[in-house]
Amino acid sequence: MKSNPKTHDALFKWLIAAFTKDFFAHYFPDIHVGHYRFIDKEFIQKYEALKESLKGDLFLIMEVEVDGELRELVIQIEHKSRKEDVRERVFEYACYSWLLKRKPVWSIVIYTDDAVWRKKFPDSFWYAFNSQHRRQLYHFDVIKVKAEKSIDLIQKHSLLCKLLALKANDENADPEKLVSDIYRAAAEMKDSLTNDQLLLIMRWVDTYKKISGKAFDRVKKEVDKKMIETTISEHIFNQGKTEGEIGGVARGKIEGKIEGKIELLEKFFLDGVLSKDQFEQAVAPLREELRKLLEASGDSQASEK
Repeated sequence: MKSNPKTHDALFKWLIAAFTKDFFAHYFPDIHVGHYRFIDKEFIQKYEALKESLKGDLFLIMEVEVDGELRELVIQIEHKSRKEDVRERVFEYACYSWLLKRKPVWSIVIYTDDAVWRKKFPDSFWYAFNSQHRRQLYHFDVIKVKAEKSIDLIQKHSLLCKLLALKANDENADPEKLVSDIYRAAAEMKDSLTNDQLLLIMRWVDTYKKISGKAFDRVKKEVDKKMIETTISEHIFNQGKTEGEIGGVARGKIEGKIEGKIELLEKFFLDGVLSKDQFEQAVAPLREELRKLLEASGDSQASEK
């Protein structure tokens, strides 16, 4: 079956959005990342003509400390699942970013292709010329995921690094152990992870694991089911039920949380992260639970009258 590049783009965008601080801590340890926010919608609305081409890109407005100074930057992240010269595209979108926010732009290109690079890939674009300085270059950072070893990444505490181990150079690594280590780490850290992060972990492992279905089932059985659910739908549905049963949460709040989860799944489906079948399987129990809550709410209001 042919791989869909849009699915990989969406997954990497999701990975960086879910583990933003871990991403910068791993690849740029000398730069302190402070508060940040995403500007995807704002950016696309501003440049309506570019809507389709920009949809898969990630733009951040972040407050970062560089050389001891706190600065506000627009960070443009481009993911490529194959080796491709994107110098002109990177500079073009950097210009759009500057026009939108009038802030300095930091461009980062992430390559996840399997090719072995024998020489450094271009990381600058010649955009201007003057008599004194001659060529004026726009520089950007290039990250090659395959340049790192899976056996090194899986040892790190960061869940982002553990997930990247499935896309890194897995020479001398046991693919089943990689998956097992990721699931165990997620189980141990579950209480500190958001629903969005847990969903990403499940989807990421399912997409990039290099083990058979039998081996995958064996790994999942090793992890305590009370700690981490084995499917997206089971996780969301069970979490919704728990929230409704503990702490006297108001019914209206429960309804709002379920509606939020349905919206999240719809976003993943539209971004190509979930297939239609996966979306329908995940959303069906949520819709049923919401229907029951709405019916119960209607009965309660009727009895009050």
